[in-house]
Amino acid sequence: MDLRLLLISTLLGTFYNSYAQKEGNECIIASAKHCGECIQAGAKCGWCKDPAFLKQGEAVSTRCDELQSLVKRGCNVDMIESPKGERKILRNKPVTNRKKGGEKLQPHEITQIQPQKLNLTLRSGEPQTFDLKFKRAEDYPIDLYYLMDLSYSMKDDLENVKNLGTSLMQKMSKITSDFQIGFGSFVEKTVMPYISTTPAKLLNPCTGDQNCTSPFSYRNVLNLTSDGKQFNTLVGQQQISGNLDSPEGGFDAIMQVAVCGNLIGWRDVTRLLVFSTDAGFHFAGDGKLGGIVLPNDGKCHLEDNVYTMSHYYDYPSIAHLVQKLSDNNIQTIFAVTEEFQPVYQELKNLIPKSAVGTLSANSSNVINLIIDAYNSLSSEVILENSKLPSGVTITYTSRCKNGVVNGGENGRKCSNISIGDEVTFSISVTSKGCPNEGMSDTIKIKPLGFTEELEITLNFICGCDCQKVGINKSPLCHSNGTYECGDCRCEDGHVGRECECSSNDVATEDMDRTCRKDNTTDICSNSGDCVCGTCECKNRDNPEERYSGQFCECDNFSCDRSGNKLCGGHGRCECRVCVCDLMWAGSACDCSLDNTTCMASNKQICNGRGTCDCGICKCTDPKFQGPTCEICPTCPGVCTEHKECVQCRTFGTGEKKDTCEKDCSYFTLIKVKDRDKLPQPNDAAYPVMHCKERDANDCWFYYTYAVNNNTVKEVHVVDSLDCPAGPDIIPIVAGVVAGIVLIGLALLLIWKLLMIIHDRREFAKFEKEKMNAKWDTQENPIYKSPINQFQNPSYGRKAAVL
Repeated sequence: MDLRLLLISTLLGTFYNSYAQKEGNECIIASAKHCGECIQAGAKCGWCKDPAFLKQGEAVSTRCDELQSLVKRGCNVDMIESPKGERKILRNKPVTNRKKGGEKLQPHEITQIQPQKLNLTLRSGEPQTFDLKFKRAEDYPIDLYYLMDLSYSMKDDLENVKNLGTSLMQKMSKITSDFQIGFGSFVEKTVMPYISTTPAKLLNPCTGDQNCTSPFSYRNVLNLTSDGKQFNTLVGQQQISGNLDSPEGGFDAIMQVAVCGNLIGWRDVTRLLVFSTDAGFHFAGDGKLGGIVLPNDGKCHLEDNVYTMSHYYDYPSIAHLVQKLSDNNIQTIFAVTEEFQPVYQELKNLIPKSAVGTLSANSSNVINLIIDAYNSLSSEVILENSKLPSGVTITYTSRCKNGVVNGGENGRKCSNISIGDEVTFSISVTSKGCPNEGMSDTIKIKPLGFTEELEITLNFICGCDCQKVGINKSPLCHSNGTYECGDCRCEDGHVGRECECSSNDVATEDMDRTCRKDNTTDICSNSGDCVCGTCECKNRDNPEERYSGQFCECDNFSCDRSGNKLCGGHGRCECRVCVCDLMWAGSACDCSLDNTTCMASNKQICNGRGTCDCGICKCTDPKFQGPTCEICPTCPGVCTEHKECVQCRTFGTGEKKDTCEKDCSYFTLIKVKDRDKLPQPNDAAYPVMHCKERDANDCWFYYTYAVNNNTVKEVHVVDSLDCPAGPDIIPIVAGVVAGIVLIGLALLLIWKLLMIIHDRREFAKFEKEKMNAKWDTQENPIYKSPINQFQNPSYGRKAAVL
């Protein structure tokens, strides 16, 4: 178990040390040898060029530190080199405010972003922030190029597109007074297996009596024009063609439309490309089916308005298309049938500033589709920037309509923008180190789909002004280096504070001997390096901690501590000894010489019952405690004084139960289970008063009162009351009931006994009277009846004979 704890402790320590080093002072970690290295370490770093700044044993890199640390160490602010970046606006033309039908302006005279040109001077780690305004101009010119699939399945669609020019002109006139439209068509690469290469099929790829034109890859039918009737005429002359497979070669056509701007007639205005099809698409790699393996070169190959290299170059990749569409500020509208909606929705997610509309089976809704898609595209602005130099980063924060603020990746865009709305983007550019070896660079930021852009020239601060006035081959550097920024910058092959040594002679025993204190074995006290016979002390991650001295034997962080503070926070550490501030003493400056903290309420030092030692009273009478020896926890009356508060806080009863929280929070309450758990006078390190008090119900409660060594008042209380035992109701009731029952039974028995005796007496009396009555019924012996009875003797015998 101990081994496991030791391992965990070691791992935690290693993690903490590595984390601390990573999160340490970047200026010190850089170990800069000259001012240029220092200011490239971070935006907070500065270089002290004061020649007398370094103390004995401190390395040249010690001149590089955070600004507040340099000032604290005694470097005058005027002697600190810390150049700052700057921002300069070179062109700041206001955004255009005009209404439709107003002053006629050329496209290049309309401004939708502000500013247009900036110059940024960047210092490593210091961001330069500026605002970019964007406002959709009203009546802004629009170029629309309609690119249509002319495979056989689009036959009925072609009929509806033939009148698209004039109809679309009328609709778009409500949006802009300067509108141009063009037309192009595509089918497929003219090689197997995309089309049939038999002579007959090359002339007419359709079957039966259908008359179709020869297959082609892409044809520019009409350059961008403001003549809608010409559009109708030329489109009306187009014929359907055919191919073998289902996907079409539309990507070849899109690439040519994007890169052949001069031939097609794109202007520097809003550019819309409507891609109309009822099928999928081939992309990079599919050309291998026809033996075409050369990647698309992204260049224009139109001859007589026909793409001539479809059989030579593969289809472009999606990423290639995205790049070219973005470079040429083209916004794409995919007008596709419902069947292929999911496919083109996924494609839309890969192509910024694109939209997808559902095309009816015969393209009858194409005009409404274009208008809706244009409104959707123009209501969102997305910023993009050109490739950044290595080490340069850029962040965006958008402030859109209705106070909506977005950051991160969403900080590049604002949605639901109407014509005339103005939105603002806050853009921060930051460099790390010195990109491009200090050479200037240019980046551009623009809203996707717009030709206007902000041009930013980046300049990088890679050195200090004091380096520009350095003295080469200075005598102060033994003519072996340049004296600049308060110190020597040695030439290759020389080292030392004054470049006095050759690097070949540095590691010698004689020089090391001068770096050992009192002939010990430790070179520079193991806290520095011996350079040219002189100790150069190591830097520490904490900018406040430093080694110093001839042998790096001193430091300012190994002094005694008090309250986890170096020198108690009341002094400074010099060569491992605390130098205390005024009115403080002791090895850790923790002894206050101010007696005011010992003054009691009666204006006596320690209440006259103690002595003041380092600002703390030491009471001579053991009965008294507290910071000024005024507390007597064992004096008479203590128990009665705290009775009500102990009662209300423990049991919620007593006279102070309603004001308990207000009046009785001055002590710490600790509850115990029984009286044996209360602190005993002999066990505690401070006096303890035992108390026994009675409440209104004649119940006793027990507690102790004491003031501990930290002057905190402690009350230990038994959490149960000791109340007198009341009568046991059940036995009493049982006894009473039993007594009543027994008495009742006894009375019944007595009554029964009396009744038996009474009955027996009555029965005896009855018997006696009965005997008397029987004697009264006998005949008087001297009585002679007057009646005589005689019997006929014959009567009896006669009767017997019969």
